[in-house]
Amino acid sequence: MEYLEFEKPIEELMEQYQTCSVVGEDAGVDVKLACSQIEDKIIEKKKEIYGNLTPWQRVQLSRHPNRPYTLDFINGIVDKDSFLELHGDRNFADDPAMIGGLATIDGHRVMLIGTQKGRTTKERQHRRFGMSNPEGYRKALRLMKLAEKFKIPVVTLIDTPGAYPGLEAEERGQGEAIARNIFEMTMLKTPILCYIIGEGASGGALGIGVGNKVYMLENTWYTVIAPESCSSILWRNWNHKEDAANALKLTPKDALEHKFIDGIIEEPLGGAHYEPKVAYDHLKQSIIQNIKGFSKFSGKELEQQRQEKFISMGQFKG
Repeated sequence: MEYLEFEKPIEELMEQYQTCSVVGEDAGVDVKLACSQIEDKIIEKKKEIYGNLTPWQRVQLSRHPNRPYTLDFINGIVDKDSFLELHGDRNFADDPAMIGGLATIDGHRVMLIGTQKGRTTKERQHRRFGMSNPEGYRKALRLMKLAEKFKIPVVTLIDTPGAYPGLEAEERGQGEAIARNIFEMTMLKTPILCYIIGEGASGGALGIGVGNKVYMLENTWYTVIAPESCSSILWRNWNHKEDAANALKLTPKDALEHKFIDGIIEEPLGGAHYEPKVAYDHLKQSIIQNIKGFSKFSGKELEQQRQEKFISMGQFKG
């Protein structure tokens, strides 16, 4: 387990607990009581730290090196061996930063689409840190249209610092691809459920983020720009990223208060990386509940509900 800077007190207690266990075994001494007391301190410290997270600390947790990524969540929620990944946009290429495919969750057919990061240096380069090219968004749209044809619900898992900003992405129409997805998703006649499972930045997230329901996991963020980028624009450096995180109102609580999302999915104490299976189960429960809830809606009703949901977010004066 890796620990972030503000998690150091927990790391120290965990080291004490491990030392206590090892000493007890080596010396043949009963140290259950001592270890139990340290365990209690660990839980108390976790509640203290994770119950008072700043927006910037929540951003850091969303990027935790041990946090589950999209494929981890997919493998954790689908029926065994049911995920069939589909590739390519049928126009230019396949994009490894955007994955998608058919699966079943408790027997319910779904089309799963999401942005995938990498853990090793080689995989991160291959996945471009979860930043999709235009062909990634076009692949996602192709799969959504396929799901619509066969009346299969679409579930998107969002974890991206933004769309890929490279020259080749702009040359192939990055902005158009994202705009097209947003436009088409407003009119899709099948349920769309969107979940921010890590980072949810800018158009990169919104390109697969227009749904009948939008949820955020507890330790995630969702806003128009990353705090570091906001800081570099306003202050010409990254030193004010914490101030930017505060000003952007990017936490799940902020998003729910402003009615940008429909709910917050609870994570295990300390984050999804502590007990991934618990996080998978909470996500799975939400997906199944919403699939059942929207099963009686007609295609036209789904389209109308989705459009009204997003139109109601804006305010304007005539």
